[in-house]
Amino acid sequence: MLTLTIGGLLLAAVYYYLTRTFNYWIKRGVKHDKPIPLFGTNAKNFLLCANPVDMAREAYKKYPTEQLVGFFRGTRPELIIRDPELAKRVLTSDFNSFHRRGIVDSSTMEPLQKQQVAADDDLWRQLRLRMTPAFSSGKLKAMFPLIVERAEILQARLKEISNKQQAVDARDLMARFTNDIIGSAGFGVVSDSLNNEEDAMRKLGLKIFSINFTRVINQTLKNLNPKFFGHLKILGNVEKDVIEMVRTVMQQRNYEPSGRHDFIDILLECKKKGAMTGDSIVETNPDGTPKKVSIEMDETIMAAQSFLFFAAGFETSSSVSSYTLHELAHNPHVQEKAQAEIDKVLLKYNNKLCYDAILEMSYLRWCLNEAMRVFPSVGILRRQSVHPYTFPGTKVTIDGGVTVIIPLEAYQNDPKIFPEPQEFRPERFDPDVMTHEQKVAYLPFGGGPRACIGERLGVMQSMAGLAAVLAQYSVRPAGAPRYPTSSPYSGAVNFIKGGLPLIFQERKL
Repeated sequence: MLTLTIGGLLLAAVYYYLTRTFNYWIKRGVKHDKPIPLFGTNAKNFLLCANPVDMAREAYKKYPTEQLVGFFRGTRPELIIRDPELAKRVLTSDFNSFHRRGIVDSSTMEPLQKQQVAADDDLWRQLRLRMTPAFSSGKLKAMFPLIVERAEILQARLKEISNKQQAVDARDLMARFTNDIIGSAGFGVVSDSLNNEEDAMRKLGLKIFSINFTRVINQTLKNLNPKFFGHLKILGNVEKDVIEMVRTVMQQRNYEPSGRHDFIDILLECKKKGAMTGDSIVETNPDGTPKKVSIEMDETIMAAQSFLFFAAGFETSSSVSSYTLHELAHNPHVQEKAQAEIDKVLLKYNNKLCYDAILEMSYLRWCLNEAMRVFPSVGILRRQSVHPYTFPGTKVTIDGGVTVIIPLEAYQNDPKIFPEPQEFRPERFDPDVMTHEQKVAYLPFGGGPRACIGERLGVMQSMAGLAAVLAQYSVRPAGAPRYPTSSPYSGAVNFIKGGLPLIFQERKL
């Protein structure tokens, strides 16, 4: 009898622990699905039946009249912001209340997470200040010849492919092209994954984005209970490879900029400036003034920035450029218009791809923008409240430490914001016709002080790849679903389920 009583008490204690937060949104009058113990309202994601972007979209559509929708990631209450105007406040005007992403706790941060996407508070702020000049127009222009070299190799590779008249996975092709750009423009490494299956940089890229059992379990456990499972590693399988690669390249340069104008040179220039110092955004002196902080730009932090450069550039640029080609294949009239513009611009520059030529291809940029609207590489944004916050125009107040989700993929495909959202129509991005509501809702690179620092670089390499392809080749469908879906194994970054096979046909110029 005593054993049964103890067992019953233990079960009751476990049940209480797993459901202790489930009245959070009820008390605040926020509509939400009924949570279940252990999983909250996120069961399909934890069981790998849907990804976070799918979950946010589902909630967005289920509660069409709500500005805010409650969510539970396990026992953690989170909030989905359905109103783009409220999202704008979170990202911009009220940024000081939401400057954290809350992806990882600083006490359990892995070495490769000490970069701008995962870092918060003073580490994020000082990295942002130090790294922002690295992505100036001048730096990107100096880097562009390295991108042109890879674009010419892409054209040569497509010559072989088009002669065979066989379908090729555009997703894989553009991933290889982007991989080679990162090798050259990022690390001064001669990479040729377009022609070499055994290319070391290609293998590293595949390893970074491989979905293995250990990574899935560790990520799931950390999401379920960050306090108990925060020590588990997500990037352990690539940590050593990235750190050793960066260390080797820097040693070859004697820790001095080489004049290649690549990302390693940029990091070495940043290191020469000394420690990152400035006012703290979280700590104050007794008189209320910000404390001074100083963070050393050490080898681990430099390796983490390199990892971000590799991972973000590799996945997002290759995804958006291949999806743009997919849409152009299904919309030949748009493709022809883009090619006419490319031909006209390149003629001004002796048919040579260059930085200035890319800037003049406005219609091609609209095509890229429209592809990012339909299938953004990053489908949701995360921010974490620093302190209690009341959403303007509502009676909803959240505590500090609560994560809010901005479902940008859902915004960008909402017919009330973008009429006929499945229609690929680049003209939406004509500045003269784009509405205020559309400008607020269109967030493929985020917004505010934590918007993607590499936006211009990502756009530049995607545009270069598209211009190189379309200048000499046309694309047509070859069996991919008309409207591809994202893999259930995706995180905030959208991975297309399956490939994007296309036929590349040489143009008769």
